[in-house]
Amino acid sequence: MHHISDRLHSPLRLVLASAVVYVALIVALTLTARLAAAQSPDSLPSAPEPQTPTVQWLVQNSPGLPLLVPAQDGYARNATDMSPVGHDPQDAPVVAMAPHPDDSRYWLSGQANIILQGNLPFHSPYQGTNSFLSRGAYKTSLLGTFYTAFRPTHSIRYNNDLILDIESTGGRGLSEALGLAGATNLDVVRDPNLSSVPYLSHYEIHQVIGFTQKTTTQEPGPWALAPSVPLRRVEFRVGKMSLPDFFDVNGPGSDSHLQFMNWTVDNNGAWDYAADTRGYSVGGMAEYDDRIWSIRYAIFAMPTVANGIDMDWAFSRAHGQNGEFEMRHSFVAKRKGTERLLFYANRAHMGTYREAVIGFLNGSDFAKYGVTFPTITLHEHFSALKYGVGYNTEQEVTENLRVFARFGWNEGQHESFAYTEVDQTVLAGADYAGTRWHRPVDKVGVAVVSNAIKADHQEYLKLGGLGFLLGDGNLNYGRENIVESYYNWHAWRGLFYAIEVQHIDNPGYNRDRGPVWVGSVRAHIDF
Repeated sequence: MHHISDRLHSPLRLVLASAVVYVALIVALTLTARLAAAQSPDSLPSAPEPQTPTVQWLVQNSPGLPLLVPAQDGYARNATDMSPVGHDPQDAPVVAMAPHPDDSRYWLSGQANIILQGNLPFHSPYQGTNSFLSRGAYKTSLLGTFYTAFRPTHSIRYNNDLILDIESTGGRGLSEALGLAGATNLDVVRDPNLSSVPYLSHYEIHQVIGFTQKTTTQEPGPWALAPSVPLRRVEFRVGKMSLPDFFDVNGPGSDSHLQFMNWTVDNNGAWDYAADTRGYSVGGMAEYDDRIWSIRYAIFAMPTVANGIDMDWAFSRAHGQNGEFEMRHSFVAKRKGTERLLFYANRAHMGTYREAVIGFLNGSDFAKYGVTFPTITLHEHFSALKYGVGYNTEQEVTENLRVFARFGWNEGQHESFAYTEVDQTVLAGADYAGTRWHRPVDKVGVAVVSNAIKADHQEYLKLGGLGFLLGDGNLNYGRENIVESYYNWHAWRGLFYAIEVQHIDNPGYNRDRGPVWVGSVRAHIDF
């Protein structure tokens, strides 16, 4: 990952960009200063994203408006709204400090997100290097992003966007974001040594080529500025970005800034998508959109080591390929629904759990390297293949109620490399808008997710092996089951507060430990 100072040639640009990001953080921090005061920013690691901008328009909550499905960043994606009927954005609630014009050639916006999380003490007869710590604790994460985009022309059929975003992050996760497959805060990464200096989170060229004069509306945002797009089109994107911004998108369950916070609720936990430790990678993607369906494909760089910040630029031996088919249809009359089928195949310098276990049990690893527990990094191979599939669905039930679900599976023999240690996941959830109590932008949500790992992965952890997230020193295996619920309150314009509770059974797949209760308070601002 290159920092902003490596990319911007003008010192003045660096100063201005950094100032804007930190102003966003200061504004949000002022609102919750007493929550964040317990930590020193100089000692805090960087956090992602991931998963990172937020919803600028919550029009999907208003009766009669087309359903716009936000990407992980929270901005509405055009692919899921193919209705030719437009809407008047003036009728929508104002959910940004400075609403953006519909047909501008420029985009300037920002967001800041602060999450305070704490966990209660829980039963734990033992713990290891990568355990979720059993003592009570609290941590605060900070994330600010400045979005810029430029649209060179007013063309709809051949629209082009130039995108550059800057991010600044800080804060720590509970137990340094270790010990849980479904970690509790998506704004936090695992590497405490990353700098909080602003960095380029996105630089991207977006090109639309239309195949018809017929158009459909889309909500302008930092990934696409045009207020409408051709009904049938192909879109290309090249640069640095986060794959969950465009794949595995789910309206009720993809935005960690206004919805759920758990890694395996906002994303498919079994999708080990190509990314550095902050959640970003460099590559390209192509997408074809038609009236009721879309298909997309992407190839992106993989990290050199599991959860690493440095990328392997030899695409011939290391890359992540991703494909997704999306169908927009509804099981409920006069309501919107979408289904998505995802596949991925990663090539990288990965090891296998079985080889690591065998090398430990037969004593060869001890004889060669002196290790006293299975070590998967001693059994890595270039161009090793890890693959998996995912299913993602969402459905409007009433004007206020939406339900969603995910299923994910991967082959589980090769090490978890980029996202989290999950080989299979099942998720169901719902959200409900507060229209009935005269709070149409408020949301209440609940989700249940169950994560699992394969037998070789289990044996590796049982014998004392360490993944990049897990490692209690022993394992009495059980599925990691998580229940998460939240209430998101729209205070004024672009200011939101939320309270949230997570309950985790068998943390890190270990029946001997837990259950864990985690509470959260979140402040978020869009401008």
